[in-house]
This record gives sequence, C-alpha cells and structure tokens, in this order.
Amino acid sequence: MKLSTIGNIVKHHWLEIPRHFPNVELDEFIVMPNHLHGVILLWSDEDDRVGARHAVPLLERYGKPVSGSLPTIMRSFKSAVTKGVNEIRKTQGGTLRQRGFYEHIIRGEDDLNRIRQYVSENVLKWLFDKENPERIK
Repeated sequence: MKLSTIGNIVKHHWLEIPRHFPNVELDEFIVMPNHLHGVILLWSDEDDRVGARHAVPLLERYGKPVSGSLPTIMRSFKSAVTKGVNEIRKTQGGTLRQRGFYEHIIRGEDDLNRIRQYVSENVLKWLFDKENPERIK
C-alpha cells in the first residue's frame, strides 16, 4: 500500500516510539488509510529483552500517567502525529484521531503469530472497507 503524506507522518512517528520509550520494541505493524495496526512489546528494563518478561505497567493509575505504560506511549504517539499533520496543514489545534485505542495482551507465541498474521493481512480488508472510495462491493 502506498502511503499518503499523512500516512508517512504516522509511520515516522510509530518508528520513533522506541527512541522515546526504551522499554518498547515494535513488532508487526501496518499503516492503513484510516487507521493503524501494530504490535508493541513492553519490557520492564533493558536486561529483560534477552530473558523472561516481567510485568510492565499497562494502565494508568486513577487516570494519572505512568511512565512507560501503554496509555502514555499511545498518548505521546498520537500527539506527535497530530502535531506533524497540523504543521503540514498549517493548522493549529486540529484533531484527526479516534479518542481511544484497542489493546490485547498477547499470551504466548501462538497468540503473537496469529496477531502478526492479522496485521499483515489487514491491508486486504481495505478492498472491502466502506470508507474506501474504490472498494469492491
């Protein structure tokens, strides 16, 4: 799939996540015309990358940001994308994203492989997506 200018901004900021969050490793992802699918691996510290994974804060505590948590990572990513798009559009304060995000805790290698396949094959679903102006009916 050929990315638009906005799609390239999304991809750029997605790939930048590990630079800002050293506890993150990116796995399979795809930038679609109207959304993104991606697998984020969270680690409790650098040493865990080669060994057993420990619990990483996935959620915020009572709505307060927790460094390295998935909500904090996603908030930062979405903010960077919005800023980048507003810069090219020469707009201020515009929004272009959905409010939340969907997450799934991956439980084992089979689950990870199934999700990787779902992500990599998601581009085929765009052919039939109601938001695709060239969709196949």
